[in-house]
Amino acid sequence: ASSANLANNSAMNLISGVLAGQADTAFWDHRTLSASASETLDLAGSLVSPFGATLTFARIKLLMISGDATNTNNVVVGGASSNAVASLFGATTNTAIVRPGATLVWIAGIADSICYTVTAGTGDLLQVANSGSGTSVSYSVVVIGAST
Repeated sequence: ASSANLANNSAMNLISGVLAGQADTAFWDHRTLSASASETLDLAGSLVSPFGATLTFARIKLLMISGDATNTNNVVVGGASSNAVASLFGATTNTAIVRPGATLVWIAGIADSICYTVTAGTGDLLQVANSGSGTSVSYSVVVIGAST
């Protein structure tokens, strides 16, 4: 039998600010979508921090979407019909599938000053959808980034 060890230290240490290796904006939530439903998360102007402040991301340093293990359907991320965040997917219509119990993570390099850009009004919408009918899906979302 063959075996292989994979060592991966993907820790991300950020300090307060907006430059490379820094972040000043964070959002996290646990959400539920009914059967066949979708929602659009506006990363530049509609998400609210735990302290009640409206968040405006200009750069995403980390995006994590986790589908609940009890889901029957998949969570589909991306593909907003307009103003999609293309920097994450390469094209506005592309999507990623998060299977039940799975986690999808984008992490910008710690020295990356550009990261995944968000452009208010033209490239700031992140669609999240339930892949099927019959049952709802629940998911957790974490977005960490910079406001400029």
